[in-house]
Amino acid sequence: MVDHLEKQFQTLGSQHASGVDYAGREHVLIIEDDRRLADLTRDYLETNGFRVTLEADGGKGVERITGLQPDLVILDLMLPGEDGLAICRRARPHYAGPIMMLTARTDDLDQVLGLEMGADDYMLKPVQPRVLLARMRALLRRADASAPASGEERLRFENLDIDHATREAWLSGERIDLTSAEFDLLWLLASNAGRVLTREEIFHELRGIKYDGQDRSIDVRVSRIRPKIGDDPNQPHRIKTVRSKGYLFVKDG
Repeated sequence: MVDHLEKQFQTLGSQHASGVDYAGREHVLIIEDDRRLADLTRDYLETNGFRVTLEADGGKGVERITGLQPDLVILDLMLPGEDGLAICRRARPHYAGPIMMLTARTDDLDQVLGLEMGADDYMLKPVQPRVLLARMRALLRRADASAPASGEERLRFENLDIDHATREAWLSGERIDLTSAEFDLLWLLASNAGRVLTREEIFHELRGIKYDGQDRSIDVRVSRIRPKIGDDPNQPHRIKTVRSKGYLFVKDG
């Protein structure tokens, strides 16, 4: 499988390799103990304009993330020293950028735990180079989002304030600790207050992919956002689940 992926990385990389100057471009930190895969991924991303740093030791993961403050982190789940879940959980309070988690296991629990620890996206190994690149660019676009087309930069609902310009939210004047992905979802729902957003719409807007009917990442993020904005997880009044459809952010009054 690695040999097959190596051919893909090398073939796709050679299409972009000549004359590429990636100085000053987005910085990606890859925490991966499979050196061959890490090297292949680095070479491919560098030919596509990224600056890449590699780290193989999970025990150094948190230090590298918080010290380097890269534009994006690609984090393997199974690592020596400290696993990806623990790294994500410990680094999240000190790092606001997107984290993409990679896992070779298909267990939904691993993926849900990754999202609960603060990951913004996840991919199953073996990764497909073009898909990896597209998902990375989608995360970076969201992290560096410009002002919304409507021109509204700040929304207020009773004691909840959401500011798109600063990408921050406050509950009764207290700043809410939100990951980049959680803010994106909160803003999308709040800016469409009073309208049911289907999971298909949410996936298209936030991840640029079709909803497969099984992915639980949006549901996990909603469950994390609710208590942060003062919503009762058992009887929510602000973000309501509309059965078989999606989610509704309730307008005031």
